[in-house]
Amino acid sequence: MLLNAYQNELLEAGCDEAGRGCYAGPVFAAAVILPIDFYHPMLNDSKKLSEKQRLELEPIIKSSAIAWAIGSQTAAEIDASNILKASIKCMHLALDQLKKRPKFIAVDGNRFYPYKKIPHQTIIKGDGKYAHIAAASILAKTARDQYMEDAHLKYPKYGWDKNKGYGTAIHRAAIEAHGLCFEHRKSFNILPPQLDLL
Repeated sequence: MLLNAYQNELLEAGCDEAGRGCYAGPVFAAAVILPIDFYHPMLNDSKKLSEKQRLELEPIIKSSAIAWAIGSQTAAEIDASNILKASIKCMHLALDQLKKRPKFIAVDGNRFYPYKKIPHQTIIKGDGKYAHIAAASILAKTARDQYMEDAHLKYPKYGWDKNKGYGTAIHRAAIEAHGLCFEHRKSFNILPPQLDLL
């Protein structure tokens, strides 16, 4: 069973990102503050849930949360800094938008830059340990998946409706055949050397 908070004295937000390892599309992050007594039997790390389960949980999280918000950084913004900095920037953007200011931040992973002097704790595999981080992982993932499904309509040859921008065999073959597009992360060195950019 997931724990509801890393500590119980201060109002706590959970943060997580989605899409760090993708070849294409933005990286997304969410920040979520849940009621301390929140419980849902299906809630878990988004990677352990089916797409149907994530879509079922998304409105439940949004309606139950004390506050929630989502931030993103485009492929160009990722290229201008790097994926780690862009991922943390997304979390800061999500925290900026929360309607209630947390007093403590619990972050999935092992890297985070301090945010507005609010104390924080990084937690490896935190999305499988804490409810608010799991909730953030779901909101970030569903928002990113929707973005990639919309982007697929503009760039259908890459199969983003299925692979969501990850480097699957179909996606890599499409890159070899057609080159990169606007949504690809050029800094990820994913283009075969003989191809030019579109």
